[in-house]
Amino acid sequence: MNKQALLIIDIQNDYFPGGNYPLWNTEETLNNIKTAIRKADTKRIPIILVQHIADPSKGIAPFFNQGSEGVNIHADILAACPEAKVVKKSYADSFKDTLLEPTLSEFDIDELLICGMMTQNCVTHTAISPEAEKYTVSIITDCCTTVDQMIHSIGLNAVSTRVPLVTLDKVL
Repeated sequence: MNKQALLIIDIQNDYFPGGNYPLWNTEETLNNIKTAIRKADTKRIPIILVQHIADPSKGIAPFFNQGSEGVNIHADILAACPEAKVVKKSYADSFKDTLLEPTLSEFDIDELLICGMMTQNCVTHTAISPEAEKYTVSIITDCCTTVDQMIHSIGLNAVSTRVPLVTLDKVL
């Protein structure tokens, strides 16, 4: 049996109302992710949070700037999984120049259940990362969102030839 991890990408304040780049369907997505966290906890599946921090050497970014309120992981997520490991990144691919690989190795993970924001960017780039090839990977579609429903659907359709798409009720 595979050793799974729930990988939750970029559920950060800038993507919610009042943030610098609010996305579509954030409340429903947040609630679905909180359900995924509860289910993962019940099954003792490790939870790993990924936090995007803009690279300050590239100047001020439109969002996720270090020290801003917007860069912080949403309080509901932190409350739902206070023991979760947090991996910081500055690229769309959560494996690129991060501690994700050693963190997964620490838990002896071989299967990734990926969700988060934005569907067509950080979620898909992590799922199809060269470093992800050694894992069984799936994307939990109803635990992802992006700028609008059309881009969400286009991103999922594009990645579906390489990564299985699952729903929360079928995977956890």
